[in-house]
Amino acid sequence: MTEYLPSIVLVVFLVLAMMVVFGAVKIVPQGYEYTVERFGQYTRTLKPGMTLLTPFAENIGRKVNMMEQVLEVPQQEVITKDNVTVQVDAIVFIQVIDAANAVYRVANLNNAIGQLSMTNLRTVVGSMALDDVLSQRESINSRLLTAIDAATEPWGVKATRIEIKDLSPPPDITNAMARQMKAERERRAVIIEAEGDKQAAITRAEGAKQSAVLQAEGRKEAASRDAEARERLAEAEANATASVSAAIAKGDVNAINYFIAQKYVEAFGKLAESPNQKTVIVPAEMSSLVGSLAGIGSLVRTAMSDTPATPPPAAAPRPPRPTSGVAVPPTT
Repeated sequence: MTEYLPSIVLVVFLVLAMMVVFGAVKIVPQGYEYTVERFGQYTRTLKPGMTLLTPFAENIGRKVNMMEQVLEVPQQEVITKDNVTVQVDAIVFIQVIDAANAVYRVANLNNAIGQLSMTNLRTVVGSMALDDVLSQRESINSRLLTAIDAATEPWGVKATRIEIKDLSPPPDITNAMARQMKAERERRAVIIEAEGDKQAAITRAEGAKQSAVLQAEGRKEAASRDAEARERLAEAEANATASVSAAIAKGDVNAINYFIAQKYVEAFGKLAESPNQKTVIVPAEMSSLVGSLAGIGSLVRTAMSDTPATPPPAAAPRPPRPTSGVAVPPTT
């Protein structure tokens, strides 16, 4: 028995050494932090990596998850400001910033944050009307985040994000909202159609106005040009009359013969071009017309030459007498 005593002591010594080593050497994984307690009192926090503890005096107190976590807020009934009951639930994203405060300031961190989220959710939703609750989810999330983040700051926890997961009004309220939405869309459609008709009528009126203005301007321009043409024609007639008067004053009667023959030929041409005229009456006394033409030729020669010339005598034209004329078929 005595011969085995050294071996037994060696084994006991090795076991104690292994217990001391395993109790003193601690490895903290990434994403976690461990609290160290000495005789039950918190002393320090271990970061990720390997650390040595004092054997038999220090031990690991709590293992705290430092990664971002998601907590679900159970569904609950909330009465809105306009006395409508809605079913609301949410999710909260949290992250532990201070491990010691998270484990030594609150008994159950997750349960505490869940209850805090439920009470604040009822407070925020209960202070709003149903329409605001349905249309302002971002505002609700922002208000909840501000309230919960301020409440969890002493616990060493940061509320990073809060989202309303589901929000369900009662079925009768849902049906009423559907009918209201349909009526609102129909009203908008009628208003838009009326606005379209109004714009179309305005556009047509503007077009008619512009057309009338342009037509009036066209008539004004045409009247101005007609007046200018008549003015120039009157000036030409006045100049011709002045020239004839001067020729008569000098004793030259060829000018009178020219004008009379011109009017005679024009009248005879209009008579021949009449669409209702079946026959053309040619005067029997063509010698008067020939004499007038001879007077015109003499007047032209006199105007071409610088020296005065005496034109051959010409008989004054006589008015046509249809009774003594000969009927000639009209020519095309």
